[in-house]
Amino acid sequence: MKPQSIALFLFLTLCTAGVFAADKGLITGKVVEQIGGLAVPSAVIAIYESGAERPLSTTSADENGVFKFNALKYGTYKVRVSYVGFTSLTINEVTLTAQQPEKNLGTLKLASEQNNLNEVTITAEKPVIEFAADMITYNVDKSILAEGSTATDILKNVPMVQVDIDGNATIAGKRSTRIFIDGKPSDYMTSNISDLLNVLPSDAIEKIEVMTNPPARYSADGEGIINIVMKKGFKIGFNGNAGVTAGLQGNTNMNTNASYRSKNYSLTGSAAYRSNINKSSSHAYRENFDLVKDTTFYYDNYGNNKSNSNGANFRAGLDWDINPQQNLRVSSNFNTNSNNSRAGTDFNYLNEELALKRLRQQMSTADGASHNFVFNADYTLKSTEKGDKLSLGLTINRNASDNFRLLDRHEIFPANSKIKPSLRENTDDLANSGLTLNLDYDRPVFKKRDQLEAGIQFNQRNNDNGMLVRDFDFDTEQYLIAEKLSNQFQYHERILAGYTSYNYRGKGIGIKAGLRAELTDVNFDISTGSNYNIKPYLSLFPTLSINHFFNKRYNIGATYSVRINRPRENALNPQINDNDTLNISYGNPKLSPAYTHQMDISFGAFGEKWSFTPRLSYSSSRGVIERYREVNIINGTAYSESTYFNVGTNNIFGLILIGNYRPGKNLSTNANFTLSQSNYRSSMNTALNRKGLSLRSALGISMQLPLKTAFEANLNYANNVNAQGRAKGSITSSMAARKVFLKNRLNARVSVSDPFGRRNNTLFSEGINFKMQNYTNSNTSNLTLSLNYRFTKIKKVPPPPESK
Repeated sequence: MKPQSIALFLFLTLCTAGVFAADKGLITGKVVEQIGGLAVPSAVIAIYESGAERPLSTTSADENGVFKFNALKYGTYKVRVSYVGFTSLTINEVTLTAQQPEKNLGTLKLASEQNNLNEVTITAEKPVIEFAADMITYNVDKSILAEGSTATDILKNVPMVQVDIDGNATIAGKRSTRIFIDGKPSDYMTSNISDLLNVLPSDAIEKIEVMTNPPARYSADGEGIINIVMKKGFKIGFNGNAGVTAGLQGNTNMNTNASYRSKNYSLTGSAAYRSNINKSSSHAYRENFDLVKDTTFYYDNYGNNKSNSNGANFRAGLDWDINPQQNLRVSSNFNTNSNNSRAGTDFNYLNEELALKRLRQQMSTADGASHNFVFNADYTLKSTEKGDKLSLGLTINRNASDNFRLLDRHEIFPANSKIKPSLRENTDDLANSGLTLNLDYDRPVFKKRDQLEAGIQFNQRNNDNGMLVRDFDFDTEQYLIAEKLSNQFQYHERILAGYTSYNYRGKGIGIKAGLRAELTDVNFDISTGSNYNIKPYLSLFPTLSINHFFNKRYNIGATYSVRINRPRENALNPQINDNDTLNISYGNPKLSPAYTHQMDISFGAFGEKWSFTPRLSYSSSRGVIERYREVNIINGTAYSESTYFNVGTNNIFGLILIGNYRPGKNLSTNANFTLSQSNYRSSMNTALNRKGLSLRSALGISMQLPLKTAFEANLNYANNVNAQGRAKGSITSSMAARKVFLKNRLNARVSVSDPFGRRNNTLFSEGINFKMQNYTNSNTSNLTLSLNYRFTKIKKVPPPPESK
């Protein structure tokens, strides 16, 4: 992006910050628990102007449960109070006048949800972003993109999350990130997570949780978890929405979701369809050093790709309160995707003088399809007296994919080349199945200020991947099986886990401590006759989180955890990918798991119009799994081979800064910045010993404009280091404006992605005898129009009475 473009973006951001008149009204109160009367620190309090749907302002209670709103205009307001684990409370008709400019709401008592199973919860408005020592929560419905978008679109705006050009989401500073949906791993649900996220409608998402230090209840795989929480139901009655989105690049998106809720049960369903057209160009330049002959030669390759993809997602769910103590929740998800692509590549072979020695062209056509089905069932039994809760869970998943690729290669230069053309068919069939069973128990111990949790989980996964490669024989005019490249890979994994944890929330302090144990049993077979039976191994994963809230506006927290990165089928499978014969790749069946110790220290400062949350992080990993590239020179041709290795150790120091500023009720800005230093050390190859800085940053603005119009803009930058090189800095940006009509039933949104230029990615890597640069350019610049209509039929339920 040009400096002038960045300056224009910042100028527009700053120009929106107007001057807002100060007023004299004041509303105060104190939030306590109904039983015991203990203060509820960090309770979320939102204030609304009369008739408004969006909050005028949001604040948090201090360590004594006290809150206040000042500089309010005289008028009538509504106040909503909420906190996790408690029934939300609404206070209506709070009036400020010149004669009575101050209003003390007194003591507001929140009842535990466990004791109010039949009470209708009125959900309080929350800020867009919520912070804790071990988690960041992004409330999706506060974003303009909440309707008519996909999970991928939303993730691009979540703090600490980066989405790459292929739609893969990662947490800044974490080498391995797992995507969960409703607390359950999505990689068990689909063979390609990005396909699922790209069609999952944002309308059905309640919030996104970024867990930098996941609790003991969750699987220990991955250094961090992004948990997508789906909406479970709405207000009593029938409601939902339907929308359509279309873009200039040819992308379309249609979605609808509906919910019916009665007193004891709710039914939800959603359907979405998405069609994308992707175009990209690439340039790969590699210097090859023949250390034996002391010569250098070059490969200069240019490629173009166009692909079309279509996907659909269907979800259905039942949430049934059998009685005040028992609940049954059942849901199912079906996802289907198809794609086709056509790519062309020119391979230029250059000699030491950079003169063209040989030119080879390759045409690649591909077709693929995948289907995924997931069934979830969760049963909960609660005790009304002691607050005990017992949960049983079952997840069954099936997914399959079929991919076909045709490669046509022939020599262009020199004209008298003796190298024969080649024609190859690759057929890749993949089938996955999984079963997860879990039993969880939790109960409070001391006056419901704490929680003791324990549970066991069993997970089984099976993967069957068959690769059939056939080469065309021009003499016999028949396709013959390439025995050395064809393969059948079968992977079986069983993990038995148990955990226990204790959470305590006292006056201004919160402590979470847990221990998880996992017994892993893995075996896999290769059609070549090789069988791998890994000896079952037991791993222990302690977690600790401490958070202290003090002086009414500050908190400090510290976390520690141990995580694991298990090698799975994609990294273990030795099937050879030689779509580019000069750059082949395959898995490594001899990989070992990698363990990471990670620690964070966080500090938070909160004002009436701002918040600032810096973090310091440190992680130390042993047996890091990363892709490693080697170049072998045979008869003057340099063949690059890349596979996965336990490359050694990696220590990462990180600084994370997250801030939010709200100069007025109609304007909110946010920014986050991550700087991390990686230090690789390898006993396998000293060439991997390197240090490097990674940088990620984001800037966002959200405005409420007159005439029921809203505006949102985001700017993101990323520059990352890896074991053999660096991904050069890339910039992405987006803007959107939304207007509502028909009493807030219809909203129209115009979105612009990457308006300042197409997205570029550059990757540098080097080894002992090569240097390589890969450059890609994609058609991410786009203008889209979205229309979304809400339909509702809500029963009127009187609000809870004002508590005093």
